[in-house]
Amino acid sequence: MLPVTADDHLPGPVAVLANPTAGRGRHRALLPRLLDGLAAAGHPVRLLSASSPDSAEAACHAAVADGVGALVAIGGDGTVHRALQAAAGTEVPFGAVPAGTGNDFALDTGFPTDPLAAVAVIVDALRAGRSRPVDLARMTGADGVERWYGAVLAAGFDAICNERANRMRWPRGPRRYDLAILVELIRLRPRRYTLRLDGVPHELDAVLVAVGNCPTYGGGMRICPDADPTDGLLDVVVAGRVNRRTLVRVKPRIYQGTHVSHPLVDSYRARTVELSAEGITTYADGERSLDLPVTISAVPGALRLLL
Repeated sequence: MLPVTADDHLPGPVAVLANPTAGRGRHRALLPRLLDGLAAAGHPVRLLSASSPDSAEAACHAAVADGVGALVAIGGDGTVHRALQAAAGTEVPFGAVPAGTGNDFALDTGFPTDPLAAVAVIVDALRAGRSRPVDLARMTGADGVERWYGAVLAAGFDAICNERANRMRWPRGPRRYDLAILVELIRLRPRRYTLRLDGVPHELDAVLVAVGNCPTYGGGMRICPDADPTDGLLDVVVAGRVNRRTLVRVKPRIYQGTHVSHPLVDSYRARTVELSAEGITTYADGERSLDLPVTISAVPGALRLLL
């Protein structure tokens, strides 16, 4: 898609949601330089105050309601995910500065890997009044609750591992997730899913289901390698009746996206995906999200990126 340009100045300040603990705090000391860099666009910069993920999301909603000229997220996919809830479906342009452990949405949509370089790109777009439309996925739960996501929705083995890790109090850090994977590998079994793609039903047994607006999740794993956030479609990747040995052997191939050639892996593409299964809590952009069943729709041009 072609960029949208405007000659007039932004109507309000640039609101910034920053997570100093993202990426285990490795970019914490860089935050003042990033904020100074954003100020070089010539617009006031307002750092949003937040003490929790929920308050961060609320602060973004309040900023958009107050008429900010742009919203910028500095952090990983979790920070971006919270900010997306406020910017999605609005005319407020959005920038993502990758500073987390996983930066999948930012990198898949074209922002540079280096945070300072990403700020420079955002500043250039702000000065030019330029933004580029990109698709988002909108998910709706059985109770009518709606959430947006930018990268990938996990609704199988990876989501189950995340859910177990979040319930565990020991060990701390990344080893907790490693232990959760080991436990869930022992318990691995295919689950029955009902999948409706643009209204066409599919009944299947699977251990892994991912619905991607972008190709990657988990810090560069190309789970939906052909997903394109500008094509108005969602990519669905399903690993069927895979046993433990096969899953362990195939999972490293996800980093290159070659897992989709395995005979037990199927890929689909649709505008609307209805997904249901018993006892699954989904994870969107790495964040705990809605319980199945959910309906996911590709929304073309739902977000304007400062690129």
